[in-house]
Amino acid sequence: MPSPELLDSPRRRPWPGLTPLPAHRADTPPERVAVAVVGAGPAGLAVASALWHLGIEDVALLDAGERTCGRFLDRVDRLGQRVLRSPYEHHPGVEGYRDCELLDFARLHWGLLTPVERREVRMAQAGHRSVVPLDVFEAFCGHVADAHAVGERTWRATVRSVVPRAEDVVLRTDTGDVRARYVVLCLGEERGTAPDGWHAGYWDEPVPDDGPLVVVGAGLSAAHLLADALAAGREAHWVMRANQERYQCADVNAAFFRPEGRARFQDTPWERRLDLMSRHRRASVMFEFRPLLEAAEADGRLTVHRGVEVESVADGRVRLADGRVVAGGHVALCLGTRPSIGAGLLPDAVVNAVDGWPDLDPRTLSYTHAPRVLAVGAATAMALGPAARNIDGHRVATARVAGAVAAGLRAKVGAP
Repeated sequence: MPSPELLDSPRRRPWPGLTPLPAHRADTPPERVAVAVVGAGPAGLAVASALWHLGIEDVALLDAGERTCGRFLDRVDRLGQRVLRSPYEHHPGVEGYRDCELLDFARLHWGLLTPVERREVRMAQAGHRSVVPLDVFEAFCGHVADAHAVGERTWRATVRSVVPRAEDVVLRTDTGDVRARYVVLCLGEERGTAPDGWHAGYWDEPVPDDGPLVVVGAGLSAAHLLADALAAGREAHWVMRANQERYQCADVNAAFFRPEGRARFQDTPWERRLDLMSRHRRASVMFEFRPLLEAAEADGRLTVHRGVEVESVADGRVRLADGRVVAGGHVALCLGTRPSIGAGLLPDAVVNAVDGWPDLDPRTLSYTHAPRVLAVGAATAMALGPAARNIDGHRVATARVAGAVAAGLRAKVGAP
């Protein structure tokens, strides 16, 4: 059983000689570019880096936040998260161009790693599962951004709508319009929302630091909140619909990360793919939490309410379907996430959603009804499989998208 000590990597270490993740430019974005990337998280970073390697530097990244990967890092920091679930081989960046990769980066900074972290690096080198410190990941993202000149091409701007046209795409933003020959949507995911009438906080909002904590949900965010509360000496309650916790190394079966697994998924009929998505995207928790949470339940610090539906949440009280009421000083909802598929930005006819998924060309990951608009991230899951939302899935999607964009730009069709 993996030890909980793997969860305790240091945070906010100094990284001598490294550029921090860049703040977004505050001036007005260019009116015309070859490629506009909406979103500057890990997926947007990967896309911009891939385009750089293909000689495409007329790129503008537009992001509503303040710094590269800021939304992602702010979310995990709110959970007190110190390590990633993704292993060393899964990281933003570009495959096939001899870039420094995440494992190389960790080895280059060996002197900054703890003995536990060094052991994980050795595990990765031997081809075994490994745990990546969030500090290493953040510093590596800063390296990737610096090496591929991402910061100087990223603007703070909120995109209000994306309007595909025959020869270009117009992005309406809060700072003005941007016209691009191609647009790549790297929108990430939004938190799952509670039913109407539930009144509670969410996993990505501040949690009061006193009183009993009730966490609703069975995934990794729930585990982090519970671990934080227990470490602070608080009483905690864990409410889940499942009959038991689901512990596993990764949140997706490893088969879906391999080319043959993705190919099998793509060749599967739609209904079967929907079934696979529902079965392989269920909430689960890293093995490292298991001894910690089981010990807390055994000594009474944690009460787990399994196999029960929630009827209502209000005033720090969770009413269960069997009539019980779980009371706490604060209730935190960990209801998963849903992919941002372009709805609300693109016309509905372009998204053409079926069962909540956009209509994409699996060869290029472009929208079937707007081929100049492409997607990277969770929105591509029905084309790439359950691993699409993971960082490694971003790399696979980026390769297809960057190749399609480069081919289109070389054809010099419809220049703005």
